[in-house]
Amino acid sequence: MKYAIICLLFSFLLSAFLCAALIPLLKKAGAGQNILHYVKEHKNKGGTPTMGGLAFITAALVVSLAAGGYRDKSYLVALGVGVGYLLVGFLDDLLKKKRKDNLGLRPYQKIFFQSAVAILASLYCCLDSLTVLRIPFTTFSFDVGWGMMPIGIFVFVATVNSVNLTDGLDGLAGSVCAAFFLAVGMLLDLQQGDGALALLSYSLTGALFGFLIFNQNRASLFMGDTGSLSLGGFASSVALFSGNALVIPIVGIMFVLSSISVIIQVIYYKKTGKRVFLMAPVHHHFQEKGHSEGKISFVYAAVTAALGAAVLLPFV
Repeated sequence: MKYAIICLLFSFLLSAFLCAALIPLLKKAGAGQNILHYVKEHKNKGGTPTMGGLAFITAALVVSLAAGGYRDKSYLVALGVGVGYLLVGFLDDLLKKKRKDNLGLRPYQKIFFQSAVAILASLYCCLDSLTVLRIPFTTFSFDVGWGMMPIGIFVFVATVNSVNLTDGLDGLAGSVCAAFFLAVGMLLDLQQGDGALALLSYSLTGALFGFLIFNQNRASLFMGDTGSLSLGGFASSVALFSGNALVIPIVGIMFVLSSISVIIQVIYYKKTGKRVFLMAPVHHHFQEKGHSEGKISFVYAAVTAALGAAVLLPFV
């Protein structure tokens, strides 16, 4: 617990400092967000500095490495995976800035790069015998062997894109991810003590709280795909490498909701020419209904925290 508090505190302080230092640099570089024209509520957000993920991911990694994460192989692989997805997001953000639109990498390019990282991470699981799946709300588990290969690839690609889709309102992805990583860190503590993956989760939690100082409505800094893709990679790594992949759709239910709402919207529109939601992902639907960004973010984070607490119950 002492190390958890240290990681939370120092990553929070370092993240807040780095975010504050990064904002004027991003403004000077002209790294402002291009806003989707059809989200009318966001028209005054154009030009807000993005790529804030560079700051809070750096803070989390510096603190968790200093706490001894470098001694653990799974931590180092998780670091590589998270940084790999960060680079994909960074390239996407750079292309958006260069083209002065919100397109960035083409969908097939994103899937290619995301899948490549997912295949390598899943192969690591199989080769290092990290093939156990724990059953949430119980102490039971089972070994899937090389079945972890397709499971892992799906978990990585689905989670990374779901977190990315959730990053649509001020404070939304940041607060939900903070609640997610805090719950997962506590779960790992209860399962295996102060392991490196738990310390990484706590460091990410503290770093996200530092970032949220600048990301609450109205945000002065966005995480960009640099941050959201990396967070999805870390979420998948921490859960999968610890045998807790099945926790993701429970504690990360709001990520799932984002993806499912988009899938439903696209399929229904193609079949009928009509929409189920006013706008997808569904957080934009709630916004169109008149709910504030702060309220939506709070509810999303509260639901995540509640489900995180529920997953911990069998161990306390």
